[in-house]
Amino acid sequence: MTGAQPAVRSVDGASVEDLEAFVRDVARPGMPVVLRGLCRDWPATRASGQSRAALVAYLARLDAGRTAEAFVGDPTIAGRYTYGKDLAGFNFARESLRFGDALGRIIAAADAPETESIYLGSLPTDAYLPGFAADNTVPIVPPTARPRIWLGTASSVACHYDTFDNLACVVAGTRRFTLYPPDAIGNLYVGPIDHTMAGQPISLAAGADTDDPRYPDFPAARGRAMVVDLAPGDALYMPKLWWHSVEATAPFNMLVNYWWDGFAAGPDAPYTAMLLSMIAIAERPPAERAAWRAFFDHYVFRPNGHPLAHLPDAQHGILGALGGGNYGRIRAWVMKTLRGG
Repeated sequence: MTGAQPAVRSVDGASVEDLEAFVRDVARPGMPVVLRGLCRDWPATRASGQSRAALVAYLARLDAGRTAEAFVGDPTIAGRYTYGKDLAGFNFARESLRFGDALGRIIAAADAPETESIYLGSLPTDAYLPGFAADNTVPIVPPTARPRIWLGTASSVACHYDTFDNLACVVAGTRRFTLYPPDAIGNLYVGPIDHTMAGQPISLAAGADTDDPRYPDFPAARGRAMVVDLAPGDALYMPKLWWHSVEATAPFNMLVNYWWDGFAAGPDAPYTAMLLSMIAIAERPPAERAAWRAFFDHYVFRPNGHPLAHLPDAQHGILGALGGGNYGRIRAWVMKTLRGG
């Protein structure tokens, strides 16, 4: 497929003033958005702008001394963390290191990339860097969304998706995100969902050589890719289920992200419902699967509107608004059914 790749909308981060504006103007349309300069005034970002040493000193002052798991790769992988041959194991080692020791190794490896690559990912700052969240605030995410730190040398994280909304903020170095829409899943050749590097399945095709014959349908996804380059202070909002590969392209890089479900009606997750549907439906005959798809479309995905729109609201029963108590009623019914009641 040829032609220009689609572009991600970019806005001035200062123009999105609060959570209400963020939900209305950024999150609800369900498309990725770059927020330029959103976190440029963070103490951490300002320290990074002074020097690497200033940022390291800032992090050291907050360090709680906890142990974290680091990904460590030899020079031959060039910071590209992925599976081993034939999906057997991985091409990197996992080491338990105190945060300060890991930070020291990252600095050393950044200055000598011929030695190793090292990467710390998804560390909750409340546990590892107490005080970071209070120092470095962003008004457009809910208070329950807590920051996590990603720190390392130049690296490439395999193309994956998140089941939560994601705001990724660059503090140091540079990041390149390559994004694919959720409905590209069929062209991405996704790996196992229960044998993963860090929790989420990855696209095998997106990390392979161009025109790999094992993935003949991948060019259809490649033609829909969106590429975003972020500098310190920039942020990227990614709606849940958007596929993304992430390249940290500087010798030393730091990113902070927030995960949350911006449109949850309760504690139950769509991914859990999908897994249950797999065991209930996936291996039934094709005709029956097609029948259930019609019912799912009608009652769940609702392309034609509410399934009982032809009745007064008072007659919608448990298909009425979830906030009116129907969330709990349906949940209780489902739990009773699963227990065999």
